[in-house]
Amino acid sequence: MKRCTLCREEFDETVPVSSIFQEAGAWLAEEVWRDGGELCPRCLENRARLVMMYAHDCNT
Repeated sequence: MKRCTLCREEFDETVPVSSIFQEAGAWLAEEVWRDGGELCPRCLENRARLVMMYAHDCNT
Protein backbone atom coordinates (compact mmCIF):
# COMPACT_ATOMS: atom_id res chain seq x y z
CA MET A 1 0.00 0.00 0.00
CA LYS A 2 1.14 3.52 -0.79
CA ARG A 3 -0.08 6.90 0.36
CA CYS A 4 -1.25 9.42 -2.25
CA THR A 5 0.86 12.58 -2.24
CA LEU A 6 -2.19 14.76 -2.95
CA CYS A 7 -5.04 13.45 -0.77
CA ARG A 8 -2.96 11.32 1.65
CA GLU A 9 -5.29 8.29 1.24
CA GLU A 10 -3.76 4.83 1.07
CA PHE A 11 -4.08 2.97 -2.22
CA ASP A 12 -2.91 -0.27 -3.79
CA GLU A 13 -0.63 0.58 -6.71
CA THR A 14 -1.01 -2.93 -8.17
CA VAL A 15 -4.71 -2.47 -9.04
CA PRO A 16 -5.06 -2.10 -12.82
CA VAL A 17 -6.31 1.12 -14.44
CA SER A 18 -10.10 1.04 -14.64
CA SER A 19 -11.01 4.17 -16.62
CA ILE A 20 -9.79 6.32 -19.46
CA PHE A 21 -9.35 9.21 -17.02
CA GLN A 22 -7.09 7.13 -14.79
CA GLU A 23 -5.03 6.24 -17.84
CA ALA A 24 -4.79 9.89 -18.88
CA GLY A 25 -3.94 10.92 -15.30
CA ALA A 26 -1.22 8.28 -15.15
CA TRP A 27 0.24 9.60 -18.41
CA LEU A 28 0.16 13.17 -17.07
CA ALA A 29 1.82 12.01 -13.84
CA GLU A 30 4.67 10.40 -15.79
CA GLU A 31 5.16 12.91 -18.58
CA VAL A 32 4.13 16.31 -17.19
CA TRP A 33 4.36 16.39 -13.39
CA ARG A 34 6.91 13.59 -12.93
CA ASP A 35 5.06 12.07 -9.94
CA GLY A 36 4.06 8.77 -11.52
CA GLY A 37 3.10 6.06 -9.05
CA GLU A 38 2.52 8.57 -6.27
CA LEU A 39 -1.18 9.36 -6.83
CA CYS A 40 -4.25 7.30 -6.00
CA PRO A 41 -6.72 6.39 -8.78
CA ARG A 42 -9.20 9.08 -7.69
CA CYS A 43 -6.56 11.83 -7.84
CA LEU A 44 -5.35 10.56 -11.22
CA GLU A 45 -8.91 10.80 -12.56
CA ASN A 46 -9.44 14.24 -11.07
CA ARG A 47 -6.16 15.53 -12.47
CA ALA A 48 -7.05 14.31 -15.96
CA ARG A 49 -10.50 15.89 -15.83
CA LEU A 50 -9.12 19.21 -14.58
CA VAL A 51 -6.41 19.27 -17.23
CA MET A 52 -8.99 18.54 -19.90
CA MET A 53 -11.09 21.47 -18.70
CA TYR A 54 -8.48 24.07 -17.75
CA ALA A 55 -4.96 23.33 -19.02
CA HIS A 56 -5.43 24.25 -22.64
CA ASP A 57 -1.69 24.24 -23.25
CA CYS A 58 -1.75 20.45 -22.60
CA ASN A 59 -4.65 19.93 -25.01
CA THR A 60 -2.83 20.82 -28.20
